[in-house]
Amino acid sequence: MEGTGDTNKKTLFNYEENENNRYSQAAHVTKVGMTVNVLLTGFKFVTGIVGNSSAMVADAVHSLSDFMTDIAVIIGLKISKKPRDSTHNYGHGKIETLAAAFIGLALTFVAFGILYGGIQKVFAYLQGESLPAPNSIALIAAVLSIVSKEWLYHYTTIYARKLKSDALIANAWHHRSDALSSIGTMIGIGGSILLGGKWVVLDPIAAVILSFFIFKVAFDILYKNLNELLEASLDSETYRNIERVLTSTEGVLGFHELKTRKIGNAMAADVHIEVDRNLNIVDAHEISTQIENRLKEICGSNGHFSIHVEPCSDSAYHDKDISRTNNRKRS
Repeated sequence: MEGTGDTNKKTLFNYEENENNRYSQAAHVTKVGMTVNVLLTGFKFVTGIVGNSSAMVADAVHSLSDFMTDIAVIIGLKISKKPRDSTHNYGHGKIETLAAAFIGLALTFVAFGILYGGIQKVFAYLQGESLPAPNSIALIAAVLSIVSKEWLYHYTTIYARKLKSDALIANAWHHRSDALSSIGTMIGIGGSILLGGKWVVLDPIAAVILSFFIFKVAFDILYKNLNELLEASLDSETYRNIERVLTSTEGVLGFHELKTRKIGNAMAADVHIEVDRNLNIVDAHEISTQIENRLKEICGSNGHFSIHVEPCSDSAYHDKDISRTNNRKRS
């Protein structure tokens, strides 16, 4: 018992150390984004108002939403790094998924606001109202925004993949949607300045068009993370890899009730395996341990795996080749 306790303490220590390191890196990346977003938001608002550009003001609102979601990401990551406790046996990883879903929701509202404002301007123009022509300072702000936000996208994506963080991935796409927004803004402002006259309507039209790009990004983020909150299965490739582990492990005669899901950045799987009914409990346990270790190799060491061992009563399943072709049919 004493040895087991020491092992558990060591495992918990490693988990906390890894999660603290993961949080520190993710928080640093997000704080860099926050700093850029604060500076950009202020600059865009000023240049949008001074430069008579409704597209730039809409772009500034987008950057403001980036800053708000940066805060949500930091809070989500801070809570999700907490280890398992008596009330959260699988840890707090779902908080990170929830933060990512919040970003998708925030992007949806941003896109709607940009779409509504742009349509209002276009209808006003069609009804004979003259729109103020934007000037070059707004164009400069758009170019600066494209460069800085595209850099933030790549910078955040590198760490998001390294840390396997859905919240960081969602935030990276929020940065890119701001860059796309600024490209549309630049085209609209540039066209209005160069062509002048009736072409000033290009500014709000650009705002309308880019709102649909933002809607698409928001939908993708929301769909993925709400699916995870609703306990969706792992992707098909990972699912097949898990099946291959089960069918190729020596001593497994069949399996059923395979269920998978994600818990934050961790993967989870539950399965019933069938073994020779004449095996003693030690050998049967050794088979389940082999499966768990192999699953950790493909799903990560922080995964949650529950393997229920059952005696196989069907003599046909003692033929390994037959079990491999039929184990998905058992229920």
